[in-house]
Amino acid sequence: MTSRAEAADMPDDGETRTPDRLRRRASRLLSQVSAKSDRLMGEGLARVDARRWHYAVLASLEEYGPGSQATLSRRTGIYRSDMVGVLNELAERGLVERGPDPDDRRRNVITITAQGGRHLRRLDKVLDDLHDELLAPLLPAERDQFVHLLTRLLDHHTQQAPPAS
Repeated sequence: MTSRAEAADMPDDGETRTPDRLRRRASRLLSQVSAKSDRLMGEGLARVDARRWHYAVLASLEEYGPGSQATLSRRTGIYRSDMVGVLNELAERGLVERGPDPDDRRRNVITITAQGGRHLRRLDKVLDDLHDELLAPLLPAERDQFVHLLTRLLDHHTQQAPPAS
């Protein structure tokens, strides 16, 4: 088996090198970095017995306050059918509470608990460390610029299309 260091010293025979035209495609680069990011974040959160959806729900509740399951689904992008399972996991751990909606007793309102707030702060630290690992080759100013540019791209592609005339 050849190590990476040994492979780097081998002559480039075109078999192991990514073609330049692929390396110049933003869509391919984004896809590959996304896959590495997903794996890194998933494994890192699993080490502290958490999942990315736990973080998304807790962050939403902390930032925007209590909400129904449907509201949390819209805020986080978690399918409504999956939200029940996520909320069950969080409730079993004492990180969220369900209570009747005072405006509509047929639905529940989900609220973050004090323990959930503490857990969210621990997850913030875990994710900060994982992001440092992911973005290690970039200088702090480059990291800020990278996040800014990704945010611009995402905002552009998720804007509502204007109604047809």
